[in-house]
Formats: sequence, C-alpha cells, structure tokens
Amino acid sequence: MLVHYFSVEGWQSWGLGGQPLIPERMPVLVDDDFLFEDAYGPRATRAVNAWLRTLPSRGAPSPNSWRAYALAARDWLAHLRRHGVAVFGTRQELVAALGTYADRCLSGPVDERLEASSWELQVTALSRFYDWAQEEGLAKAAPFTVAVGKRMMQGRFMETRRNRARTRRPKPHVRLQYLAPDFADLFRHGLAGLGPDGLDDATFRGRFPGRNAAMGGLVLGTGMRSREFTYLLVHEVPPLPAEPTEVPIPWAVPELGAKGRKFRWTWIDYAALAALHSYIALDREMARGPWRPRNPLVVEEADFHGGRINGRRTRWSSLRPEERVRLVGPEGGSLLLALSYGGRPFVDWGTQFRRTARRIRERFEPRFPDVAPHRCRHTFAMATLEKLVEGHYRQAAELAAATGDTAGLALYLLKADPLLILRDLLGYSSVVTTEVYLKRLDVNRIYRAAWERTRGSVDAAAAAEFDEEF
Repeated sequence: MLVHYFSVEGWQSWGLGGQPLIPERMPVLVDDDFLFEDAYGPRATRAVNAWLRTLPSRGAPSPNSWRAYALAARDWLAHLRRHGVAVFGTRQELVAALGTYADRCLSGPVDERLEASSWELQVTALSRFYDWAQEEGLAKAAPFTVAVGKRMMQGRFMETRRNRARTRRPKPHVRLQYLAPDFADLFRHGLAGLGPDGLDDATFRGRFPGRNAAMGGLVLGTGMRSREFTYLLVHEVPPLPAEPTEVPIPWAVPELGAKGRKFRWTWIDYAALAALHSYIALDREMARGPWRPRNPLVVEEADFHGGRINGRRTRWSSLRPEERVRLVGPEGGSLLLALSYGGRPFVDWGTQFRRTARRIRERFEPRFPDVAPHRCRHTFAMATLEKLVEGHYRQAAELAAATGDTAGLALYLLKADPLLILRDLLGYSSVVTTEVYLKRLDVNRIYRAAWERTRGSVDAAAAAEFDEEF
C-alpha cells in the first residue's frame, strides 16, 4: 500500500470541471494495483481517504498530523488485510485484530516494535477514524473500549473518557530537561565560537558564529518553539528601545507559524534583542545574496507588519512557514531572519544545536547534555519562573512606572500571577497545562532557593511553624 501526497499543480490538464477539493499535501492511500474499488465494491482505502480530507476541519490543520494519521491508517489496514478482517467488520473481529496489532506493535520483533508515544499516536488516529466512520454510518462497531468516569476539575465534577487501548506509563521522575544558568552561558559561548571564558576558541572551525549566537539568544530569551523561531522574518524583529531597560520587550508570535495556529505574545530581554539587531546590521548584511527559490514570492515595500507580495499587500501573520521560506527581496535573497551563503535561508537549527553541544562536551564540559530547540524552551521557562518568583520583573515594572512609563506590559507584570504570566508566554490555554509542564522540571529548586534567600526577613514565628510543618 502506497502513500501519495496530493499536489494541485497542473490540475487544468486533468480534464476536470474545476479545481479538486483536496488540500495541498493531503496524503492519499493507494493500493498496490492502483484501484480504489473492485468487484466487491469500494475498498477500505477509499473510506480512509475520505476521512483524511476531513482532518483540516476536525481539529488537525497541520500537514504533519495528516501524514502521521495516514501512516497509522496504512499500517492498520495492512494488518487487517494480513488477517483477512474487514475494516468495518464486526465488533468481535475488530477487537481480536486490535489485540494482535497491539501485541505486534508493543511486544513484537524489534524492527516492528513501536515506542509508547508512537503507539499512543496510532490509537489516537484510529480512534478518530472509527468515530468518523460511525458518524457517517460506515461502521457499526469500533475496536476500542472506552472507560467513562468523573474527576474533580476546578471545583466541579467533569466526565472523563479514556481509551483502554492506551498504555499506562509511569509518571516520569524529574529530569534536568533544561540548561542551568552556567550551562546556558556555555551554550551561548559555544554558538559564538567562544570558550567558557568568553574568549575566542582557537579550535573553532564553524561558520556564521554571529548568526548562531544571535539566534540561540533569541530562543533562550523568548521560549519560542523550533517552528516558531525558524521561520521568523527579519522584518518581524521588534525595534530596539532607545535606552536599555530591565522590563522585557514584547514579541509577537504570528499565528500561522505557532503551534495550533494560536497567536500569542512572548518577550525578550534587551541584551538578546540588541544582539539580534547587531547580527542583522553586520553578519546578516554580509550574507545577503541573489538566491531565489523555484517559485519565489517577491516582496516590495516591506515593513514591520507586512509587504507587497507579488503585487498584493499581505500581512506577515497570514503566511505559513512553507510560504515564508519562499519570500525574497526585489533583488533576491531570503527574507528569513537567519541566512546562509548567498542569501539562502537557514532552517536546520536542530543539527546546529546538537553539533554545538557535542563540541562543548568534547572540548570543555563532559557533563554537557545534548541540546535541541525544545530544551532551550524549557530553559526559558525555568529562567523566567525564577525571575518571577524572585520579583525581578515586578521590581523592574515598579521602576518603569515610577519613571513615568505606563506601558501595558509593566502594568501586567505588577498585577498578574507568575503562573499566569508564564502560561501566556509559553502559549498554553490553561494554567493547568503550565502546572503539568512545570512538574516535569525542577521547580522545587526555584522555590527552595527563594525561601532560603528571604528566610532571614521572615517573622520568627512563621519560620518556626514552617520548620515544624516540613
């Protein structure tokens, strides 16, 4: 069974009355004989393809999700065909097939065995497929058993549903999933081609250290996800304040580049933003060139909010990552923030970060961990929470207010709860998600350190009560 990815290019020559109603890059499952029906009627691939086309309007707008769901459906159909079970068979047949499928995926040969997270994705995809099939009247039964219960959430009972095919996994113990401040500094120096002392490393043979250091400071200072900072445009960098400030500078994360297409504000400190502007003025200017992609989107009259793309005024926030990487200036050269030789866009930050971490580990610090973009996001979360708990940002906001600065961010820092601030910066819908996220990190260290620093100023009776309690 094959998986083909649909492209609308050249549809005018297909002899159709109009453009096909299939999203670009939508997966299409095709049997090896390239037939969608036979003497027995429509094949299962036809139903799966119909379901896949509904994903953009059923809470899965990302082409990456479409691909993952299509591959999960392909493996399930192949398993059913191997055992002679119809995709819309009886409940008894489907449950038995699911049992053998789970056994193969979780306990089978090494080359076929799935990680627990991959199995969870399989269950999610197939559960959604059978829910859709039952809604459409195609299936009378599903292979899954759902347990219904209740739990207390925010002061009231809520009904919960759990698919019993999901594996029960132990709660992970706290692991260091972030960089401590000294390791974060070491990583910044490594990206810049410097040693632990901040001086030039004579053994460094990398390229574009100014770009790498500026972008590393960007992700460590904003907590953006890899997809979010990789496709930023140079015109989306906020202006540098006239004077250094302790109050962080707001940074807009465009919705089509963010996870879940959800617009949000994060922030960046003055030093990191200044480094970005220095990179743009010097290193990036030197890397500019005539590069053009195959189907360029030529931009004129560009400003902070948007530009004229192929003659039409367009806002940056309305562009998807695959469109952003095609943007070029009138004389060529990518408009992405990070450039390589000849004005080419640079997007492989995962490899760049891993190589830097490996070099630091081999040259300077054997304990230094591998660093992926998401570890930098964790580092931002911990550093921000630490400053919020210590009152650093609150004191900065009070100083800004005392000097006549009435910016909304300063007011927000004075009034909002630290967890609510961190929730908004990380882009979560609920503070509960933020709490679960932080439980994976060593948050106790932050509160313990804050307590120890303030212990001397605490009332003696309160300190005694605390010691007795804990």
